[in-house]
Amino acid sequence: MFSPSGAITGATVPGFTTPTYTVTADQPPSNNAKQYAVLAIGGTQANVETHSVSKPFTVTMFRPASLRQLPQANTATGIVKNVPNNSYKVITRKGASPAANQVPLVARITTIIEVPAGTDTYEAEDIKAMLSCHIGILSNQSSGIADTVLTGVL
Repeated sequence: MFSPSGAITGATVPGFTTPTYTVTADQPPSNNAKQYAVLAIGGTQANVETHSVSKPFTVTMFRPASLRQLPQANTATGIVKNVPNNSYKVITRKGASPAANQVPLVARITTIIEVPAGTDTYEAEDIKAMLSCHIGILSNQSSGIADTVLTGVL
């Protein structure tokens, strides 16, 4: 269950020392979502601002509005055709000004997790491994990702 609470430890990125983000439940944009706003920051993060109306800092997780299940297999062949996906999405939003005296714009990170129906129960360990690897690489490479986003050099 997606339910971050208290101070969340941020990943290592250049210029930040032990970054933390204290979140609180916020009103999500839809009934199939949970949203949290960053109301406090910790560690060394010079000039970083917390959530406000004009400069949002939120993390939202969406689940499918209607969860899909694995359909019945063909009785003659045992094959399941057209396996549906359940799509989950995590969006982080952060307001940031593009230059001095400019209106803040919203930067976004979106992760979409597509899980074929049935794999969540038949091979749950593979789904967990996929998530562990994806999140681990993002965390492990957070400095490199930040450099690429800021410089454009991959």
